[in-house]
Amino acid sequence: MSHFPKWKIIVVVLTSLMGIVFAAPNLLSREQADQLPSWLQPVSLGLDLQGGSYLLLEVDTGYVVREQLTTLVEAVRSGLRKEKIKYSELGNKGDVVSVRVMDAEDRSRAREFLRKLDGDASLDARDDGLMVLKYSEEAVKRRKMSAVEQSLEIVRRRIDELGTREPSIQRQGEDRIVVQLPGVKDPDRIKVLLGKTAKLTFHLLDDSATPEEAAKGRVPPGSMLLPSAEKERGFPETYVVRKRIEVGGDMLVDSKATFNEGRPVVSFRFNTVGAKKFGDATRDNAGKSLAIVLDEKVISAPRINEPILGGSGIISGSFTVQQAQDLSLLLRAGALPAPLQVLEERTVGPDLGADSIKAGAVASLLGLILVVVLMILIYGTFGLLADIAMVLNLILLLAFLSMLGATLTLPGIAGIVLTMGMAVDANVLIYERMREEQRNGRTVMSAMQAGYDRAFATIFDAHVTTLVAAALLFQFGTGPVRGFAVTLSIGLLVSLYTAVLVNRILVFSWVSWRRLKSLPLA
Repeated sequence: MSHFPKWKIIVVVLTSLMGIVFAAPNLLSREQADQLPSWLQPVSLGLDLQGGSYLLLEVDTGYVVREQLTTLVEAVRSGLRKEKIKYSELGNKGDVVSVRVMDAEDRSRAREFLRKLDGDASLDARDDGLMVLKYSEEAVKRRKMSAVEQSLEIVRRRIDELGTREPSIQRQGEDRIVVQLPGVKDPDRIKVLLGKTAKLTFHLLDDSATPEEAAKGRVPPGSMLLPSAEKERGFPETYVVRKRIEVGGDMLVDSKATFNEGRPVVSFRFNTVGAKKFGDATRDNAGKSLAIVLDEKVISAPRINEPILGGSGIISGSFTVQQAQDLSLLLRAGALPAPLQVLEERTVGPDLGADSIKAGAVASLLGLILVVVLMILIYGTFGLLADIAMVLNLILLLAFLSMLGATLTLPGIAGIVLTMGMAVDANVLIYERMREEQRNGRTVMSAMQAGYDRAFATIFDAHVTTLVAAALLFQFGTGPVRGFAVTLSIGLLVSLYTAVLVNRILVFSWVSWRRLKSLPLA
């Protein structure tokens, strides 16, 4: 013990105790572990170990472009009306928005207005008054990329609010999202939640035409015919709604399920800007009807009896408690910029997960037993000390994975098994070097010191080389490959610590205690 400073011994003891504390929850059942603090939790099991659901989603990026063109059409319409410029043939075809300015003297003003309307849209003004707006390829690509990134974040927020343990949500390719939900055996509710765009908007009803007239093709300019979500309860089947959005759902700061007169409803609250817009809209349109539109369906269209200046309100309908909770969740998480389509769905049963755990446990235990026995047979007491360091290596590895909140998969178990082999491999190099130094005539302590010092370069080089390979796997791999890289990397760092420091303290302490005259390695 005299060969080591006290602080090194204290560090080893404290590290070992902390490792045991953080690794211990892995011996408990999931129900027991849930009673522990959030910072003291076991390693979460991946989809291949505990079963669950796998969903491959595709973002409809074409919808984003169509939506942007529709918004541009409305901006052109309202702007030209404000400028009192006569126009005709306004609409969007394909990937362009076109409008014809009727009077020649208004065309210069129209060109100036349209050029400033959207910096990403180029204007092609023709001599006959036809003006065409078109987005550049770069602008379209940028909007599509933004839609996928936004969809990824909203999917993550929706899934996290469901309380699913350790979901894996990753982007795949240009417009796809992979969702893995360990422990979720029935993904139907999640598919419903992810399949809803949850775009909430508030529009005024257009009283200039009845739904029957609009259904025959006579929809007033600037308005649209939308179906009702409440037609089964005696409400109108369709509504004529103005396209202009009075307030958007993106200004919501909170929503929650509650009760009103004994019925489930969803209460909402706007931010400061939204509250002002909502107040202005209800004050300026008293006596009219305000349609609450969710995913292009009218939930309700209440009459505005008085201004609503508080910035909050309720959405009522034929909701069940579960539907009200789901709607409030969707509104809190935010609207998807584009619809999601489920391309692939797989369910991994718990039996397969249990078989995987059993097979991995058997392989790990068998490998551990073989290594322990082999080390004792070859190196005797020194081999036993190496086995103790290896077990500590396993404990510290589990502790680090638990502290990081890592998810353990089958490839991760493979990384642990490989780590155990490399942990004793370092000790084999050290012991063989000690044996060689003793044969060259060195004393016990000198041979031990030389064994550790001269074997260190080889051990360090082997660990760094493997760490580089693990880093490349993590950088360019996905899913389970990354899990393998993480467990392998942590295991290598821990094995370097246990082999070079912990095992060294154990060996020197045992030799000093027994006062050996020769090493039992010859």
